Amino acid sequence: MSSVPKSKEELERAISEIFSKLMLDYRSIPAELTREIGVEGNIKGTEISVCDTVSYLVGWGNLVLKWHHLSEQGEPVDFPETGYKWNQLGLLADSFHKQYKEWKYSELLSEFERTVDQILSLISSLDNKALYGAPWYENWTLGRMIQFNTSSPMKNMRTKVRRFKKVRSIK
Repeated sequence: MSSVPKSKEELERAISEIFSKLMLDYRSIPAELTREIGVEGNIKGTEISVCDTVSYLVGWGNLVLKWHHLSEQGEPVDFPETGYKWNQLGLLADSFHKQYKEWKYSELLSEFERTVDQILSLISSLDNKALYGAPWYENWTLGRMIQFNTSSPMKNMRTKVRRFKKVRSIK
């Protein structure tokens, strides 16, 4: 399979595979370490917590669902999110961290799982034409927009979380 999914099946597989691997990593981290700052952040030179990485992925997953819902209703979509421009993704990431900062780690992982399940259900409800047949946002297909905001950041976060685990000798 190519690194960039080009079909419904490849997109489902890409998300499912990285999600499974990432959840194994997340579940191996003791809860008491999950709020410790030490994971490379999304803004160069910053560090965040493991919980913040989950918040980030949940935030983007929920945005994907919101975008699709609004577009299906014929409503305008404020990309990437109302009040944010594409050049303010660091601020948007911070808003996700703040939104979930009081959540327990176990609750965040459950929310992440629920969000990914909803995204996989959405993909399952669509065909290849809906996902990859025409531009959906600017010149990007819906499938590509989903991938940009799910499996791609999951891969990126997994690398950072594994680095955090290695430094702390977490198996």
